[in-house]
Amino acid sequence: MSTGIQAQRVVVGLSGGVDSAVTAWLLKQQGHEVLGIFMKNWEDDDDSEFCSSNEDFVDAAAVADVIGIEIEHVNFAADYRDRVFADFLREYSAGRTPNPDILCNAEIKFKAFLDHAMRLGADKIATGHYARVRHNPTSGLHELLKGLDPSKDQSYFLHRLTQAQLANTLFPVGELLKTEVRRIALEIGLPNAKKKDSTGICFIGERPFRDFLNRYIAKEPGPIKNDKGQTIGQHVGLSFYTLGQRQGLGIGGLKTKGAQRGGGDHAPWFVARKDMAANTLWVVQGHDHPWLLSPTLHAGQASWIAGSAPPPGALAAKTRYRQADAPCTLAGVMDDRFALAFPQAQWAVTPGQSAVLYDGEVCLGGGIITGTVPA
Repeated sequence: MSTGIQAQRVVVGLSGGVDSAVTAWLLKQQGHEVLGIFMKNWEDDDDSEFCSSNEDFVDAAAVADVIGIEIEHVNFAADYRDRVFADFLREYSAGRTPNPDILCNAEIKFKAFLDHAMRLGADKIATGHYARVRHNPTSGLHELLKGLDPSKDQSYFLHRLTQAQLANTLFPVGELLKTEVRRIALEIGLPNAKKKDSTGICFIGERPFRDFLNRYIAKEPGPIKNDKGQTIGQHVGLSFYTLGQRQGLGIGGLKTKGAQRGGGDHAPWFVARKDMAANTLWVVQGHDHPWLLSPTLHAGQASWIAGSAPPPGALAAKTRYRQADAPCTLAGVMDDRFALAFPQAQWAVTPGQSAVLYDGEVCLGGGIITGTVPA
Protein backbone atom coordinates (compact mmCIF):
# COMPACT_ATOMS: atom_id res chain seq x y z
CA MET A 1 0.00 0.00 0.00
CA SER A 2 1.48 3.35 -1.00
CA THR A 3 0.98 6.05 1.63
CA GLY A 4 3.55 8.65 0.67
CA ILE A 5 5.43 7.82 3.89
CA GLN A 6 9.12 7.05 3.44
CA ALA A 7 9.61 3.35 4.13
CA GLN A 8 11.76 2.59 7.15
CA ARG A 9 12.95 -0.45 9.05
CA VAL A 10 10.75 -0.49 12.16
CA VAL A 11 11.16 -2.92 15.06
CA VAL A 12 7.88 -3.42 16.92
CA GLY A 13 7.61 -4.64 20.48
CA LEU A 14 5.06 -7.46 20.09
CA SER A 15 3.64 -8.29 23.52
CA GLY A 16 1.03 -10.81 22.45
CA GLY A 17 -1.71 -8.22 22.95
CA VAL A 18 -4.01 -6.66 20.40
CA ASP A 19 -2.56 -3.13 20.56
CA SER A 20 0.97 -4.10 19.54
CA ALA A 21 -0.43 -6.50 16.93
CA VAL A 22 -2.42 -3.74 15.23
CA THR A 23 0.62 -1.47 15.55
CA ALA A 24 2.69 -3.93 13.51
CA TRP A 25 -0.06 -4.36 10.91
CA LEU A 26 -0.54 -0.60 10.47
CA LEU A 27 3.17 -0.07 9.93
CA LYS A 28 3.38 -2.84 7.36
CA GLN A 29 0.37 -1.39 5.55
CA GLN A 30 2.25 1.90 5.36
CA GLY A 31 5.04 0.12 3.49
CA HIS A 32 7.60 -0.15 6.28
CA GLU A 33 9.91 -3.12 6.75
CA VAL A 34 8.63 -4.49 10.06
CA LEU A 35 10.32 -6.87 12.48
CA GLY A 36 8.65 -8.05 15.69
CA ILE A 37 10.48 -8.45 19.00
CA PHE A 38 8.98 -10.28 21.96
CA MET A 39 10.52 -9.09 25.24
CA LYS A 40 10.88 -11.62 28.02
CA ASN A 41 11.28 -9.59 31.22
CA TRP A 42 10.62 -12.07 34.01
CA GLU A 43 11.93 -15.58 34.72
CA ASP A 44 11.45 -16.38 38.42
CA ASP A 45 8.14 -18.19 37.99
CA ASP A 46 7.13 -17.59 34.41
CA ASP A 47 5.76 -21.11 34.23
CA SER A 48 3.22 -20.40 36.98
CA GLU A 49 -0.47 -19.71 36.56
CA PHE A 50 0.15 -16.03 37.34
CA CYS A 51 2.65 -15.13 34.63
CA SER A 52 1.43 -15.39 31.05
CA SER A 53 4.80 -14.90 29.33
CA ASN A 54 4.83 -18.25 27.53
CA GLU A 55 1.24 -17.89 26.35
CA ASP A 56 1.90 -14.30 25.26
CA PHE A 57 4.83 -15.39 23.09
CA VAL A 58 2.65 -17.99 21.36
CA ASP A 59 0.10 -15.25 20.66
CA ALA A 60 2.78 -12.84 19.41
CA ALA A 61 4.21 -15.52 17.09
CA ALA A 62 0.73 -16.26 15.72
CA VAL A 63 0.20 -12.55 15.03
CA ALA A 64 3.55 -12.28 13.26
CA ASP A 65 2.58 -15.24 11.08
CA VAL A 66 -0.75 -13.68 10.07
CA ILE A 67 0.79 -10.27 9.36
CA GLY A 68 3.71 -11.84 7.53
CA ILE A 69 6.66 -10.54 9.55
CA GLU A 70 9.54 -12.16 11.37
CA ILE A 71 9.62 -12.28 15.16
CA GLU A 72 12.56 -12.57 17.52
CA HIS A 73 12.39 -13.63 21.17
CA VAL A 74 14.75 -11.52 23.33
CA ASN A 75 15.44 -12.08 27.01
CA PHE A 76 15.76 -8.88 29.06
CA ALA A 77 15.10 -10.60 32.42
CA ALA A 78 18.53 -9.76 33.85
CA ASP A 79 18.18 -6.09 32.87
CA TYR A 80 14.68 -6.03 34.32
CA ARG A 81 15.77 -7.50 37.63
CA ASP A 82 18.70 -5.08 37.95
CA ARG A 83 17.03 -1.91 36.66
CA VAL A 84 13.37 -2.31 37.64
CA PHE A 85 12.69 -5.06 40.15
CA ALA A 86 15.55 -4.13 42.51
CA ASP A 87 14.20 -0.58 42.66
CA PHE A 88 10.67 -1.92 43.20
CA LEU A 89 11.83 -3.87 46.28
CA ARG A 90 13.89 -0.96 47.65
CA GLU A 91 10.94 1.38 47.42
CA TYR A 92 8.48 -0.99 49.10
CA SER A 93 11.00 -1.77 51.84
CA ALA A 94 11.25 1.98 52.51
CA GLY A 95 7.47 2.25 52.88
CA ARG A 96 6.83 3.89 49.52
CA THR A 97 4.58 2.67 46.67
CA PRO A 98 6.54 2.60 43.37
CA ASN A 99 5.20 2.31 39.84
CA PRO A 100 7.39 -0.29 38.10
CA ASP A 101 5.62 0.17 34.75
CA ILE A 102 7.06 3.69 34.47
CA LEU A 103 10.58 2.47 35.22
CA CYS A 104 10.15 -0.47 32.84
CA ASN A 105 9.33 1.92 30.00
CA ALA A 106 12.31 4.15 30.74
CA GLU A 107 14.85 1.38 31.38
CA ILE A 108 13.70 -1.62 29.33
CA LYS A 109 11.25 -0.82 26.53
CA PHE A 110 12.86 2.45 25.50
CA LYS A 111 16.44 1.72 26.52
CA ALA A 112 17.43 -1.97 26.44
CA PHE A 113 14.88 -2.74 23.70
CA LEU A 114 15.68 0.44 21.75
CA ASP A 115 19.42 -0.31 21.90
CA HIS A 116 18.80 -3.89 20.70
CA ALA A 117 16.60 -2.66 17.85
CA MET A 118 19.23 -0.17 16.71
CA ARG A 119 21.82 -2.98 16.63
CA LEU A 120 19.43 -4.75 14.26
CA GLY A 121 19.57 -1.75 11.93
CA ALA A 122 16.23 -0.22 12.91
CA ASP A 123 15.36 3.31 11.88
CA LYS A 124 12.59 3.42 14.50
CA ILE A 125 10.96 1.33 17.18
CA ALA A 126 7.22 1.13 17.77
CA THR A 127 5.01 -0.04 20.62
CA GLY A 128 1.28 -0.37 21.21
CA HIS A 129 1.08 2.49 23.71
CA TYR A 130 -1.80 4.94 23.51
CA ALA A 131 0.25 8.12 23.14
CA ARG A 132 1.55 10.29 20.30
CA VAL A 133 4.81 11.95 19.30
CA ARG A 134 4.87 15.32 17.56
CA HIS A 135 7.85 17.26 16.28
CA ASN A 136 7.52 20.96 17.06
CA PRO A 137 9.23 22.84 14.22
CA THR A 138 9.38 26.06 16.25
CA SER A 139 11.26 24.62 19.21
CA GLY A 140 12.87 21.76 17.31
CA LEU A 141 11.75 19.44 20.10
CA HIS A 142 9.81 16.20 20.09
CA GLU A 143 6.66 16.41 22.21
CA LEU A 144 4.84 13.56 23.93
CA LEU A 145 1.09 13.94 23.49
CA LYS A 146 -1.81 12.15 25.11
CA GLY A 147 -3.40 9.33 23.11
CA LEU A 148 -6.57 10.35 21.29
CA ASP A 149 -8.63 7.85 23.30
CA PRO A 150 -8.95 9.58 26.70
CA SER A 151 -9.93 6.34 28.42
CA LYS A 152 -6.73 4.62 27.23
CA ASP A 153 -4.14 7.42 27.25
CA GLN A 154 -0.81 6.05 28.54
CA SER A 155 1.34 9.17 28.45
CA TYR A 156 1.48 9.03 32.28
CA PHE A 157 3.58 5.86 32.02
CA LEU A 158 5.87 7.39 29.38
CA HIS A 159 6.69 10.71 31.04
CA ARG A 160 10.34 9.78 31.72
CA LEU A 161 11.19 9.40 28.02
CA THR A 162 13.87 11.65 26.56
CA GLN A 163 14.22 13.57 23.32
CA ALA A 164 16.50 10.87 21.90
CA GLN A 165 14.00 8.13 22.78
CA LEU A 166 10.98 9.99 21.37
CA ALA A 167 12.88 10.84 18.17
CA ASN A 168 13.21 7.11 17.48
CA THR A 169 9.72 5.98 18.51
CA LEU A 170 6.36 5.53 16.80
CA PHE A 171 2.99 5.06 18.55
CA PRO A 172 0.55 4.24 15.71
CA VAL A 173 -2.46 3.27 17.87
CA GLY A 174 -2.18 6.53 19.80
CA GLU A 175 -4.06 8.08 16.89
CA LEU A 176 -6.97 5.64 17.30
CA LEU A 177 -9.74 4.78 19.72
CA LYS A 178 -9.51 1.37 21.37
CA THR A 179 -12.78 0.36 19.69
CA GLU A 180 -11.19 1.06 16.32
CA VAL A 181 -8.14 -1.03 17.21
CA ARG A 182 -10.40 -3.96 18.12
CA ARG A 183 -12.37 -3.48 14.90
CA ILE A 184 -9.21 -3.56 12.78
CA ALA A 185 -7.97 -6.68 14.57
CA LEU A 186 -11.23 -8.51 13.90
CA GLU A 187 -11.43 -7.30 10.30
CA ILE A 188 -7.96 -8.58 9.39
CA GLY A 189 -8.39 -11.83 11.31
CA LEU A 190 -5.79 -11.42 14.02
CA PRO A 191 -5.85 -14.47 16.32
CA ASN A 192 -5.76 -12.30 19.44
CA ALA A 193 -8.45 -9.83 18.34
CA LYS A 194 -10.62 -10.58 21.37
CA LYS A 195 -7.83 -11.12 23.89
CA LYS A 196 -8.34 -9.31 27.18
CA ASP A 197 -6.02 -6.41 27.92
CA SER A 198 -3.10 -7.10 30.23
CA THR A 199 -3.86 -6.13 33.82
CA GLY A 200 -0.33 -5.27 34.90
CA ILE A 201 3.26 -6.29 35.25
CA CYS A 202 4.13 -9.91 34.60
CA PHE A 203 5.84 -10.66 37.89
CA ILE A 204 2.65 -9.98 39.83
CA GLY A 205 -0.07 -10.85 37.33
CA GLU A 206 -3.35 -11.87 38.92
CA ARG A 207 -1.82 -13.26 42.11
CA PRO A 208 -2.57 -11.78 45.56
CA PHE A 209 -0.14 -8.88 45.82
CA ARG A 210 0.63 -9.34 49.52
CA ASP A 211 1.52 -13.01 48.98
CA PHE A 212 3.95 -12.03 46.23
CA LEU A 213 5.60 -9.25 48.21
CA ASN A 214 6.01 -11.51 51.23
CA ARG A 215 8.39 -13.70 49.18
CA TYR A 216 10.89 -10.84 49.08
CA ILE A 217 10.14 -8.55 52.05
CA ALA A 218 9.94 -9.76 55.67
CA LYS A 219 6.83 -8.99 57.69
CA GLU A 220 7.31 -6.65 60.64
CA PRO A 221 3.95 -6.40 62.47
CA GLY A 222 3.07 -3.30 64.44
CA PRO A 223 0.13 -1.25 65.72
CA ILE A 224 -2.68 0.26 63.70
CA LYS A 225 -3.79 3.56 65.25
CA ASN A 226 -6.68 5.90 64.52
CA ASP A 227 -6.52 9.69 64.40
CA LYS A 228 -7.13 9.84 68.16
CA GLY A 229 -3.99 7.79 68.83
CA GLN A 230 -5.95 4.71 69.88
CA THR A 231 -4.54 1.31 68.90
CA ILE A 232 -7.34 -0.48 67.05
CA GLY A 233 -5.52 -3.37 65.39
CA GLN A 234 -2.23 -4.76 64.14
CA HIS A 235 -0.68 -4.47 60.70
CA VAL A 236 1.47 -7.19 59.09
CA GLY A 237 4.22 -4.82 57.94
CA LEU A 238 4.12 -1.24 56.61
CA SER A 239 5.50 -2.29 53.21
CA PHE A 240 2.26 -4.16 52.54
CA TYR A 241 0.01 -1.07 52.67
CA THR A 242 -0.41 2.05 50.56
CA LEU A 243 -2.01 5.40 51.30
CA GLY A 244 -5.71 5.45 50.51
CA GLN A 245 -5.96 1.66 50.84
CA ARG A 246 -9.37 0.51 52.05
CA GLN A 247 -9.37 -3.27 51.70
CA GLY A 248 -7.37 -5.76 53.75
CA LEU A 249 -6.90 -3.67 56.88
CA GLY A 250 -8.42 -6.25 59.20
CA ILE A 251 -10.33 -3.73 61.32
CA GLY A 252 -13.73 -4.35 59.76
CA GLY A 253 -16.79 -2.95 61.44
CA LEU A 254 -15.21 -1.06 64.32
CA LYS A 255 -17.47 1.88 65.14
CA THR A 256 -16.67 5.41 66.17
CA LYS A 257 -18.98 8.12 67.34
CA GLY A 258 -19.26 11.59 65.90
CA ALA A 259 -20.09 11.74 62.24
CA GLN A 260 -18.14 14.05 59.97
CA ARG A 261 -18.24 14.71 56.27
CA GLY A 262 -17.75 11.32 54.66
CA GLY A 263 -17.53 9.75 58.09
CA GLY A 264 -20.03 8.36 60.53
CA ASP A 265 -20.45 5.27 62.67
CA HIS A 266 -20.01 2.79 59.82
CA ALA A 267 -17.71 4.76 57.52
CA PRO A 268 -14.93 2.69 55.95
CA TRP A 269 -11.34 2.90 57.15
CA PHE A 270 -8.52 4.18 54.95
CA VAL A 271 -4.75 4.13 55.34
CA ALA A 272 -3.72 7.76 55.90
CA ARG A 273 -0.12 7.71 57.15
CA LYS A 274 2.79 5.33 57.61
CA ASP A 275 5.32 6.04 60.38
CA MET A 276 8.32 3.92 59.46
CA ALA A 277 10.35 4.97 62.53
CA ALA A 278 7.60 3.88 64.94
CA ASN A 279 6.39 1.04 62.67
CA THR A 280 2.86 2.42 63.02
CA LEU A 281 0.04 2.42 60.49
CA TRP A 282 -2.38 5.33 60.90
CA VAL A 283 -5.94 4.92 59.61
CA VAL A 284 -8.95 7.23 59.45
CA GLN A 285 -12.64 6.83 58.80
CA GLY A 286 -14.28 8.46 55.81
CA HIS A 287 -13.05 9.06 52.26
CA ASP A 288 -12.81 12.81 52.81
CA HIS A 289 -11.00 12.83 56.14
CA PRO A 290 -8.57 15.80 56.28
CA TRP A 291 -5.57 13.48 56.69
CA LEU A 292 -6.28 12.09 53.20
CA LEU A 293 -6.37 15.50 51.48
CA SER A 294 -3.26 17.44 50.42
CA PRO A 295 -3.17 20.90 48.80
CA THR A 296 0.54 20.54 47.99
CA LEU A 297 3.08 17.89 47.09
CA HIS A 298 6.83 17.66 46.65
CA ALA A 299 8.59 15.45 44.14
CA GLY A 300 12.13 14.43 43.26
CA GLN A 301 14.01 12.57 40.52
CA ALA A 302 12.38 14.91 38.03
CA SER A 303 12.54 14.02 34.37
CA TRP A 304 11.54 16.57 31.74
CA ILE A 305 10.77 15.54 28.16
CA ALA A 306 12.14 18.80 26.76
CA GLY A 307 15.38 18.24 28.66
CA SER A 308 14.72 21.10 31.08
CA ALA A 309 11.95 22.06 33.48
CA PRO A 310 8.99 24.13 32.28
CA PRO A 311 8.77 27.63 33.75
CA PRO A 312 6.83 27.93 37.02
CA GLY A 313 3.15 28.65 36.56
CA ALA A 314 -0.27 27.18 35.93
CA LEU A 315 -0.34 23.63 34.57
CA ALA A 316 -2.23 20.39 35.22
CA ALA A 317 -1.07 17.21 36.91
CA LYS A 318 -1.95 13.61 37.60
CA THR A 319 -0.82 12.14 40.92
CA ARG A 320 -1.96 8.66 39.87
CA TYR A 321 -3.02 6.94 36.65
CA ARG A 322 -6.72 7.01 35.71
CA GLN A 323 -7.14 10.37 37.37
CA ALA A 324 -8.53 13.45 35.68
CA ASP A 325 -5.98 16.22 35.16
CA ALA A 326 -5.99 18.45 38.22
CA PRO A 327 -5.20 22.17 37.86
CA CYS A 328 -2.02 23.05 39.72
CA THR A 329 0.78 25.57 40.03
CA LEU A 330 4.36 24.45 39.45
CA ALA A 331 6.73 26.13 41.90
CA GLY A 332 10.01 25.62 43.63
CA VAL A 333 11.84 23.89 40.77
CA MET A 334 15.39 23.21 41.91
CA ASP A 335 17.77 20.68 40.38
CA ASP A 336 15.69 17.50 40.13
CA ARG A 337 13.02 18.55 42.64
CA PHE A 338 9.80 20.52 42.36
CA ALA A 339 6.65 21.43 44.27
CA LEU A 340 3.03 21.57 43.15
CA ALA A 341 0.14 23.49 44.72
CA PHE A 342 -3.46 22.54 43.98
CA PRO A 343 -6.51 24.81 44.34
CA GLN A 344 -8.47 21.66 45.15
CA ALA A 345 -6.74 19.33 47.62
CA GLN A 346 -5.65 16.00 46.15
CA TRP A 347 -6.71 12.68 47.65
CA ALA A 348 -4.18 10.20 49.10
CA VAL A 349 -1.03 11.69 47.60
CA THR A 350 1.31 8.71 47.79
CA PRO A 351 5.12 8.79 48.11
CA GLY A 352 6.70 6.62 45.43
CA GLN A 353 4.00 7.30 42.86
CA SER A 354 4.59 9.76 40.04
CA ALA A 355 3.30 13.30 39.67
CA VAL A 356 3.06 13.91 35.93
CA LEU A 357 2.59 17.41 34.48
CA TYR A 358 0.61 18.46 31.43
CA ASP A 359 0.12 21.57 29.38
CA GLY A 360 -3.12 20.70 27.60
CA GLU A 361 -2.48 17.54 25.59
CA VAL A 362 1.31 17.82 25.94
CA CYS A 363 2.97 15.70 28.63
CA LEU A 364 5.87 17.70 30.05
CA GLY A 365 7.40 15.09 32.35
CA GLY A 366 7.24 14.69 36.09
CA GLY A 367 8.85 13.25 39.18
CA ILE A 368 8.46 10.78 42.00
CA ILE A 369 6.35 12.03 44.89
CA THR A 370 8.38 12.36 48.11
CA GLY A 371 5.54 13.67 50.27
CA THR A 372 3.33 16.64 50.99
CA VAL A 373 6.07 18.59 52.79
CA PRO A 374 9.63 19.29 51.62
CA ALA A 375 11.87 16.23 51.79
